Amino acid sequence: MLFNSYPFLFVFLPICLVGFFAIGRYGKGFGAAWLGLASLFFYGWWDYRYVLLLLASIVGNFFLGRAIARRARTPPGKRLLTIAVIANLLLLGYYKYADFFLQSLAEVTGDQLGLMRVVLPLGISFFTFTQIAFLVDAYRGQAAEYRFVNYLLFVSYFPHLIAGPVLHHREMMPQFDLARTYRAHASNFTIGLTIFFLGLAKKVLIADNLAEHANAVFATSEPKSLFIAWGGVLAYTFQLYFDFSGYSDMAIGLSRLFGIKLPLNFNSPYKAVNIIEFWRRWHMTLSRFLRDYLYIPLGGSQRGRLRRYVNLMLTMLLGGLWHGAGWNFVLWGGLHGSYLVVNHLWSEATANARWRSRTSLSRTIASVALTFLLVSVAWVFFRAPDVPTARSLLIGMAGMSGVALPDALVNRIPVVGPWLEALGVELYLGGTTQFVKTWLWIAVGAFVAFLMPNTQEFMRRFSPALPNPAQEHGHELPTMLRAPWRPSARWAFLTAVLATLSLLSLTRPSEFLYFQF
Repeated sequence: MLFNSYPFLFVFLPICLVGFFAIGRYGKGFGAAWLGLASLFFYGWWDYRYVLLLLASIVGNFFLGRAIARRARTPPGKRLLTIAVIANLLLLGYYKYADFFLQSLAEVTGDQLGLMRVVLPLGISFFTFTQIAFLVDAYRGQAAEYRFVNYLLFVSYFPHLIAGPVLHHREMMPQFDLARTYRAHASNFTIGLTIFFLGLAKKVLIADNLAEHANAVFATSEPKSLFIAWGGVLAYTFQLYFDFSGYSDMAIGLSRLFGIKLPLNFNSPYKAVNIIEFWRRWHMTLSRFLRDYLYIPLGGSQRGRLRRYVNLMLTMLLGGLWHGAGWNFVLWGGLHGSYLVVNHLWSEATANARWRSRTSLSRTIASVALTFLLVSVAWVFFRAPDVPTARSLLIGMAGMSGVALPDALVNRIPVVGPWLEALGVELYLGGTTQFVKTWLWIAVGAFVAFLMPNTQEFMRRFSPALPNPAQEHGHELPTMLRAPWRPSARWAFLTAVLATLSLLSLTRPSEFLYFQF
């Protein structure tokens, strides 16, 4: 059931809200039970058979977590934790990586191994990582939950279930235990609906319109000329940005309707001045999970410089594989791992340089542009269906497949034609409309992503999400809109216009890109 669909918006959500606050009056446990059951129904709308898988995972981890918590920081507890984590990873590995392993083995051995054709359950990566974090925290003595209904809601809570954020037990359980959570508040509805419709607009008005221009370029591995290749890659770069940012806003807005705050998961990552900061802004709760439960247990930066870089690379390779079962995702993770290593080496080498202490707008713009360029190149592997397609696009982006422009476009500015021909630019017939639309939508995406405030900045007076887990950022790019949101007739009217335009665009609702992970 998609957030951007009529059944969700006009049937499921109203019934869920009314039931939550009506039943919650009789006790916190009743309200939590209603919301947990509604979340299971939400998940079962996709395929009811996989509700049993989700429930089995929840029940098993609940009892394992209780047992581990009673043996916190003891050898028996550590052994039980190891068994529990392995069991979770085996479940995830079977559903997500079995066919990838068999296919890779067949390519190495040359044998024709039959694929298992396993259907990937929605959200399995997210609810598995959420529960692994709970188990590890239980062993550390930082989490203990003895009420099954609260744990069921913690894992299955529908605003985060399919595509995150990856939740921490300590963030959510105190909120589920507050009596005021189960009482309707007008401010929560006002703030929640505003954030939700901002996210919906990002998805249906921007991301979905960019999708067709990206899909056309990534559909084949045929050579692409410079502007065609870059047009498709940048269209996907901004499509993914607004798709994931839109989902994150919608999840935060929906949760706020229930009086519950989710952690911030997206914070203008394309404004990052380096790759380290990019990963403090992009999918922030996953970055936190990889840091706390993989990078630091591997030794982090405490075992020497070389080990630090090895740990960084291993973390990003596994992070890439988490996103998808394919070598292109491994390459994407490896590329970002390399970026991070170079970024840390550069930071260490220039730590005492005087010019680093002086910030300027021009330096910030140059840093943001370089980071954005590197991230866009890496997205090629993330989006391409296979490595040959990614290689073909990278060749085109380097200009090695030629440079060409639509003939009709050049003829509108006849003075530039001879100059372009002298530079070796070829002209081709047709495709002008598609070419212009692609770059116009890229311009729209760039304007909103770089020059407009994000949702958290726009709603900053009303604490839209839990505190930012990332460190404070340095010099920011200036924004075009400085006036923050406040509950007023003007903002209500503008939100209503945005909501109407978004709802009228829901003729063919499309899945969020992170649903596939």
